[in-house]
Amino acid sequence: MLEEVERWLNARSWSVTDRPPHQILAAKQRGGQSVSVVLPALNEEETVGDIVAALRHDLMCQVPLVDEIVVVDSGSTDATAKVAAAAGARVVHRDEILPRIAPVPGKGEVLWRSLLVTSGDIVAFVDADLRDFSSDFVTGIVGPLLTDPDVHLVKAMYDRPLAGAAGQGGRVTELMARPLLNMHWPQLAGFVQPLGGEYAARRSLLERLPFPVGYGVELGMLVDALHLVGLDALAQVDVGVRRHRHQDGQALGRMAAAIYRTAQLRLARGHLIRPALTQFERGEAGFEPRTYSVDTEERPPMREIAEYARREVA
Repeated sequence: MLEEVERWLNARSWSVTDRPPHQILAAKQRGGQSVSVVLPALNEEETVGDIVAALRHDLMCQVPLVDEIVVVDSGSTDATAKVAAAAGARVVHRDEILPRIAPVPGKGEVLWRSLLVTSGDIVAFVDADLRDFSSDFVTGIVGPLLTDPDVHLVKAMYDRPLAGAAGQGGRVTELMARPLLNMHWPQLAGFVQPLGGEYAARRSLLERLPFPVGYGVELGMLVDALHLVGLDALAQVDVGVRRHRHQDGQALGRMAAAIYRTAQLRLARGHLIRPALTQFERGEAGFEPRTYSVDTEERPPMREIAEYARREVA
């Protein structure tokens, strides 16, 4: 590990207990900054309501740290939108945001569009499939941003149990993302959960970043933020344990392909390998190939979008 990374780990890795909610709230009130929480959601009716309810109770009613909770529904066919609204979130459908640009499937697409329908100086992203959710996830990631003006992006770190076994979650992180970062961006080797979906950043940074439309968004954001603001502006906070719905092996393969493609783009902004992935499933006649396209699109920095620029002027 680089000496710079060892120093960074000591200086920019914290625990959620290092900043109690009252301390974070006092810093928020002194600085006059607002906080938005965004939940990208697709068919998460089982979990999204509990997350929203916990955030409203803990961080809007008890400690007024969060100013708005926005669930961006990316085309759910279940009761996700209804459940989220009943729990107290403002629900916006992905297709209603920036309608002149046709939406494409993908998590990064939803996060990118959310910048147009939120107003917080600090934006926190939280996956909508978390179980046993604690509001510590949000206080942990927004705390450093509110108390330290030199910090621009904070990732949550946590244990990720799989089928009851500790430390076995995050398979794509260990098999794809961590090797890529260690080999090509060793300054980022200190991040425990580089692909984690819980992180917060200053709007002034997010609006300058391109957003890969799919699963590569977290890796792309880390790499691009490193180049824009430097390692010391990035941080991570231990928030405990993350429990969520796990993907099957083939879904993880498609996720890994998208992440590799995101890294490859940043390594050489020119030649692209074939943006497709072939996997195999056993059928009646034996193993049958299934070919999936890999996300090949990125959205430009939001500040380059005319609608966003007009909103900022207004």
